[in-house]
Amino acid sequence: MIADGPLPALWADRPYHRKWLLSQAEALMDFFQVRAINPKGGFYDLDTTGTPLDTDNPARGIHASARMVHCFAIADLMGRPGAADVVDHGMRYLWEKHRDQTHGGYFWQANDDGPADASKQGYGHAFVLLAASSAKVVGHPLADRMLADITEVIETRFWEDSHGAIAEEFSADWQPVPGYRGQNSNMHLTESLMAAFEATGETHYLRKAERIADLLINRRAREEGFRVAEHFNENWVVDRNYYHTNEMFRPAGTTPGHWLEWARLLLQLHALGGKRHAWMPEAATALFERSMTLGWDKENGGFFYTLDWQDRPEKTAKLWWPMCEAAGAAHFLNAHVPDAFHEGSYRTIWSKIADNFIDRDNGGWHEELTEDLVPAHTLFPGKGDIYHALQACLIPLFPATGSLTKVIRENGASL
Repeated sequence: MIADGPLPALWADRPYHRKWLLSQAEALMDFFQVRAINPKGGFYDLDTTGTPLDTDNPARGIHASARMVHCFAIADLMGRPGAADVVDHGMRYLWEKHRDQTHGGYFWQANDDGPADASKQGYGHAFVLLAASSAKVVGHPLADRMLADITEVIETRFWEDSHGAIAEEFSADWQPVPGYRGQNSNMHLTESLMAAFEATGETHYLRKAERIADLLINRRAREEGFRVAEHFNENWVVDRNYYHTNEMFRPAGTTPGHWLEWARLLLQLHALGGKRHAWMPEAATALFERSMTLGWDKENGGFFYTLDWQDRPEKTAKLWWPMCEAAGAAHFLNAHVPDAFHEGSYRTIWSKIADNFIDRDNGGWHEELTEDLVPAHTLFPGKGDIYHALQACLIPLFPATGSLTKVIRENGASL
């Protein structure tokens, strides 16, 4: 890794590296575009070979459908044949199956018979906003209705103006599930609010994103030495003892992958907001440095899934998505806070992805490896998601000034 000295020529500027990234993006779209389509609506989760895990009326998670809409809206902007059909397939399932036509809002899971899990979760609603925003950019006919609908639901049901963030969860008829607030749903809402601002030009989306970032990073993460706490009580006091059995969405301790994700989002927010907040690049730099220093396995490579509150590895599995977020964060740092450490980290991250995470036998990426980098399936049963990996491949190909839908729309012809 390049640790100091003059900034070298960036890999992201080199024609071969750019061609390699684009080829990886194309391989991911090839893997998911047809295999993931459930002809009855929504999308299948896939096993390691790309075969649907369950074809007998499976429950479809809202985040998976929304992410597919977002990713294939990106593909449509790039000119990929058939991508618009995937967007349409996903949008119709979100609108017709996930949307609660009685009480409003969107069910966490749906199947052929209706809601499989009728809870209303902030995480899922954040991704509906992302899907609607991306669909609007490509002109899908449902986009404006869904964008207006999800915006109203977030504003009237989830948003807590006294804190500048959203509540976590409600029942189907909007009874609050008390006692918990989470950073993960708010982090992804920050991403989605920026996309909605880019799609509409309406600044109220951007102001909400700035308020969430201020609460979670400028205040809470700064108080923790730029470690991002995951779990809070209703007053946004850190809950260090929080435990939930769902380690996929609510792991105990801290999660370096989210520090990396915030590093990129902060720099994007800084750029979109006119670079008015000097704390954002400062915080992004600190979050990235902390992630590489504390979260990176110096013996085997890759990021530990979680650390305890003494910065010791707790869940030592190596997941694909922190690697993806690290690549995107390093690219944004190279653009906004250029430093040899950032470029050296970028190269180290992509080399580890190439060596260990890309599944050259079956296609797609391994979503989980053991501590010593052997494919495993304790948290993720197969290959259920294109979102993180596709964005990791495409973000370095475009200016670090906004969401992929924005920068591809503005610069896609020059790719």
